[in-house]
Parts: sequence; C-alpha cells; structure tokens
Amino acid sequence: MTAPKLSIVIVSFNTRVDLERCLESLTVSPPAIPHEIIVVDNASSDGSVEAVRRRWPAMRVVAHGSNAGFAVANNLGIRASSGSLLLLLNSDCVVPAGAIDSLVESLRAHSDAAVAGPRLVDGAGRTELSFGRMISPWAEMRQKAIGMAYDRGLAPAVRWVIGATSHDQFVDWVSGAALLVYRADAEAAGLLDERYFLYTEDVDFCAAIRARGRKVLFTPAATITHLRGRSRATVPGGMNIAYRRSQLAFYEKHHPFWAPLLRMYLRVKGQAPE
Repeated sequence: MTAPKLSIVIVSFNTRVDLERCLESLTVSPPAIPHEIIVVDNASSDGSVEAVRRRWPAMRVVAHGSNAGFAVANNLGIRASSGSLLLLLNSDCVVPAGAIDSLVESLRAHSDAAVAGPRLVDGAGRTELSFGRMISPWAEMRQKAIGMAYDRGLAPAVRWVIGATSHDQFVDWVSGAALLVYRADAEAAGLLDERYFLYTEDVDFCAAIRARGRKVLFTPAATITHLRGRSRATVPGGMNIAYRRSQLAFYEKHHPFWAPLLRMYLRVKGQAPE
C-alpha cells in the first residue's frame, strides 16, 4: 500500500448525515494524491462512529470520549495521521472531483506558503467570504459589515466578494472548514491552540504560521461546498457562548489591551460567558 502523502482530518459531532455525505464525496471521486482519511468523533450520540465503521471499514476512526472541542479533536487527528500534508475538513463539506488535487497543486506552486484555503460555496453555489484580515476590533467590524451587506444582496458588497474570491492572494487567515497545511509548518506552529473550543482557532493557527515567516494562500483554483451551520445546529443556544469564549480568549492572547473592554462590552450586552 502506498504511504499517504495527504492526511484528511474530519471532526464530527452529531453530524452523521453530513459526515456520510462528506465521506461519500471523498470516496466516489477520491483525490489522486495518495491519502488517508481520519474521522475524529467528539462523543456523538447519533451513531456516527458506527456508520463510518460499517460503511468505510478501511477508514481510521478516532472516537474521543467527550466533546472536547474543534481544536482538540483536530490535533488528535493530526497526531494520528502520517501524511506530509494535512487537510482539515469540516464534516459539513462536500468535495467535488479534483478539488483537493487542485488545492494541493496551488499550495505547492507557492514555495513561501504553508497554508492554502479553497473557494467555499454554499449549497446553492453562492460564494462564502472564507478569509480575512487578522482579527481586531476594526477588522471584525469590517468583516461583519461586508458579510451583512453581502447576505442582503447589496450590489457593492456582492461585487466586492465576487472580485475578492476570484484570484489567488495571500491573506491573514483562511477558514478552518477546509484548510490545507504542511505538517512541518503545523507542528512548528504548535498545532491548533486548544484553548479555543470552537471559533477563531483557524485565525489563531494562521497567525502562528505567519509569525514564523510563512504565508497563507487563498485560491479559487479549488472550490468546495460548505453547508454551514449543520454541526452547530446540534447544540442550540450554545454556539454564541462558544463564540464569545473564543473571542475573549483570542483578544486576551493577541490584543490584551482590548480584552477588558471587550469583556465590559459583553457584560453590558448580557453576552458575557461564564
């Protein structure tokens, strides 16, 4: 058996339907590059582990005993893998034929890049703004403003998003929904910071990569469908708390001056996590 050059790590928490759809897309039209697929399950109660083991017995399943979060689970998958390239892939993604190989080719074409993220689209083929500037108060306001205007179909925002996602560019971060990285760079960066249960771990990870002088590439050469929100919907009401906890942790790490002001703002809004 050919040793895998690429390890695809998929984290799942009660997303059996999406997970099976994702794995089907990867097995019906598999990447040409020698690869392995590792599913890390965060103590799902929907039969996800049993379904994967029954339908794809050759795949490796890491069944974690509790829902320890996205960063912890991805790190478990990375440590259990062996490829020199790692693809962190959400379970609610559907991968078209050739997309992963195109993503790998794009990363390899840029010797100074350690990370590559593809163009993400929703189920209707609508482009997702899946990259951005390093998180700061101003960058967050800008990203949210563009996103809200884009979601409302405002022409200037639509033109901007379509234009921004139509060409290769180096960015501060790409979405962890589909993030390709060299193992050597991931390990040098210390893998994902496990203080983040969910949200901002991808921005923090890309920041650690860039701090070592390597670059983060966004490329539309590969397109992957991202059915956003499926896994998050399994924990109603918990996602905003998870987001705020990660946001505070991020600011405490990267912007300590702003962290107390953010905490005060969240208390005023009644959104401060416990």
